[in-house]
Amino acid sequence: MSRIGKKAVVVPSGVTADINGKQVSVKGPKGQLSFVLNDLVLASKDEDGGIKIDPVDMSKPARAAWGMSRTMVANLIKGVTGGFEKKLEITGVGYRAAIQGKNLQLALGYSHDVVYPIPADVAIACPKPTEIMISGIDAQRVGQVAAEIREFRPPEPYKGKGVKYAGEYIVRKEGKKK
Repeated sequence: MSRIGKKAVVVPSGVTADINGKQVSVKGPKGQLSFVLNDLVLASKDEDGGIKIDPVDMSKPARAAWGMSRTMVANLIKGVTGGFEKKLEITGVGYRAAIQGKNLQLALGYSHDVVYPIPADVAIACPKPTEIMISGIDAQRVGQVAAEIREFRPPEPYKGKGVKYAGEYIVRKEGKKK
């Protein structure tokens, strides 16, 4: 039994949720999102106005999709009400980031600056030259953009230089000895 899946997703005031077959659509103050459910789960509205996810049967794949589907619907509601945010930190001498129009310009120790075009559904800000804030209503898109930016120069284990998530711990290695 899925402990997460048993709980109904609460729909706060100011948010409208529609269930059309396998598609769950949510509209709120920050925008509109939708998610297509797996064939192994069913969605319905409960008496409190929330969204209830139930498995079709108690097979192992249906139980696995049950909790995941409930979390995806909860992320839709969290996205249209509060949004999602990821913070990246840049470590290294001369490493910096800046917003240039609709592009994020990164100086990461290469012979050229890395130019990353900012997607339309995600907002990127640089409060400091060594800090990047990525925000949006879709959790998957925010995480994907953060991963793509981090991929340009992942943190290396000897000096810790590179782009890392805020709060990420880099396991350091000892350098070579004489």
